Amino acid sequence: MDNKNKTEIDRMKELIEILSEASRAYYAQNREIMSNYEYDRLYDELQELENRTGTVLAGSPTTQIGYEAVDELPKERHESPMLSLDKTKDREALRAWLKDKEGLLSWKLDGLTIVLTYREGKLFKAVTRGNGEVGEVITGNAMTFINLPHVIPYKGELILRGEAVISYTDFEKINEQIEDVDAKYKNPRNLCSGSVRQLNNEITAGRNVRLYAFTLVKADDAEFNNSRREQMEFLRTQGFEVVEYHKVNASDILDRIQYFEDAVKDNDIPSDGLVLTYDDIEYGRSLGRTAKFPRDAIAFKWQDEIRETRLLDIEWSPSRTGLINPIAVFEPVELEGTTVQRASVHNVSIVKELKLGVGDRITVYKANMIIPQIADNLTKSGIYDDGYEKAGSDEQRETDIPGYRDEEKNADEPGEGKDKSRKRGLIPDRCPACGSKTEIRKINDTEALYCTNTECPARKIKGFDLFVSRDALNIDGLSESTLEKFIAHGFIHELADIFRLSQHKSELCELEGFGEKSYNNLMAAIDRSRNVQLPKLIYSLGILNVGLSNAKIICREFEYDIDKLRRADAEQLSCIDGVGEVIAKSFTDYFSDEKHNRELDELLEELTIEIPELDSSNEAINGKTFVITGSLEHFDNRNALKELIESKGGKVSGSVSARTDYLINNDYASSSSKNKKAKELNVPIITEEQFMELI
Repeated sequence: MDNKNKTEIDRMKELIEILSEASRAYYAQNREIMSNYEYDRLYDELQELENRTGTVLAGSPTTQIGYEAVDELPKERHESPMLSLDKTKDREALRAWLKDKEGLLSWKLDGLTIVLTYREGKLFKAVTRGNGEVGEVITGNAMTFINLPHVIPYKGELILRGEAVISYTDFEKINEQIEDVDAKYKNPRNLCSGSVRQLNNEITAGRNVRLYAFTLVKADDAEFNNSRREQMEFLRTQGFEVVEYHKVNASDILDRIQYFEDAVKDNDIPSDGLVLTYDDIEYGRSLGRTAKFPRDAIAFKWQDEIRETRLLDIEWSPSRTGLINPIAVFEPVELEGTTVQRASVHNVSIVKELKLGVGDRITVYKANMIIPQIADNLTKSGIYDDGYEKAGSDEQRETDIPGYRDEEKNADEPGEGKDKSRKRGLIPDRCPACGSKTEIRKINDTEALYCTNTECPARKIKGFDLFVSRDALNIDGLSESTLEKFIAHGFIHELADIFRLSQHKSELCELEGFGEKSYNNLMAAIDRSRNVQLPKLIYSLGILNVGLSNAKIICREFEYDIDKLRRADAEQLSCIDGVGEVIAKSFTDYFSDEKHNRELDELLEELTIEIPELDSSNEAINGKTFVITGSLEHFDNRNALKELIESKGGKVSGSVSARTDYLINNDYASSSSKNKKAKELNVPIITEEQFMELI
């Protein structure tokens, strides 16, 4: 082996390791450690090296379909492998691939692929793509998809594939609601993957997951005249939403590609390209497959429009949890028809990885033609060492970044700055909102910046914004900007002050853009919010890691008694199904703070807590724990059955344990993991009919 070839082989090994780790994080751990742009670039480099050397090493992602699914959900092998698609970014290559045939051109949706099986007209099973060979069974979660039919007219066995997605609109709303986690989801695909693979389908139900069918796998006795288009229309008649598609040939395919490119800018459903499939089913099958790709379909990836620009600054935006998010600000550039000058950098780890420094030449693009991202840093002037960095020259740092001072001038101890002999760079040591110290925390191998001041005004504004949000107290008319204005005028200091705003009527009515009509509307909204359910109140407090679903579970466990709930210890809480140690610690830490308890006492003086009426007369249900699995016949969905159980004083868990009293499953002979676990633990398995007899 000559030295050149040895160098190429070494590079291939390096690329395989990098890409494999990125794929493992993306598919099996719901993490994203590199952008799609960077992954595609490295993948293409590896493929080029393999073609040039004629060598494909073991473990290469060009021959591997994916990674094993995580062990949190039951696994199941697919009847036929789900292969990846070959791809191109060349429009003419797409037309050449079609040749003289007709094809279907559709969106390549950016979500999570699901295989659905219907038997006797009812949803029988839903399995994720997983690694293409083995997926995870998520039938209960699929039942909560907002547009998925549970019963269809066709009574034979029907198998189809579809993409579970979350819209950009819902992604933004949901990300706001879960700001109490340490880092928001980066994109709708990650949020969708995490939502679909939840152990508790109540969480999935709140995420507005949609499914778009894109392939019919099996419907043996149905006639489709050898046409994939007729298969798609058949799925539509069964109640499925199908991915938008258009029939194309060599003469009009370029126009259709342009149509999709124009439409993607306003498309609320995430898409990372297009898929072209032969309409002629038998012809497509006759082409066979390679080791990795089927030959009857090909993916078209958008040619990323990349622009070079100059980094002006990194802005740091504090959140309610103290997390401070970095946002790159650069000289404006035109991308995909709009002017762009800002892009999220997500966290400190990425700032360091890109070695960002003021004045650096960077390249930017729009991921999926929608979300601005930094593709690369061409000059990499930022030097990072244990949180300290130097970007550009000392003179440039003094002039280009106001507020970033010499460490010697800003040192806590005399001479500290001289020892460090550096200037603070793009990672500030002071919170931009309150000036308090910041600290870098490493969570799950990712570094993020936090403000250490619990009284930071930015954190308080975000906290008030959560308190009045739809899933909390739901007070219309109190936007973040209005709250900021009220806080600045001294009308609001603590949460209870919102219910005392009438004391400031004259001052409020004199505020610019806030007359008597606005005041009256606001007072009416505040009065409506005084009657509140306890879970919504608990959620509104902004306890770290405690979302609305967790709050519901905890409140049910303590019988909606707020005093019991406040006195609960971490051990009690962590034993609750769906809670665990992390949430339990956050909960007890919050209520161990005297200030938090005083603020809650003041709130309770202004509110009326609505306690749900529970019928505890049925001893067969009251106090018992149920797990629900499989298809239902007498209830519209699992939530309907769950609500009935809870109204009778029972509890519903997502998994079978020694504390489970009954597993409700109409299929006693099922080989599902829940059935197996129930039999191992001698937990009775009952049908819906038997459950109704208990009632």
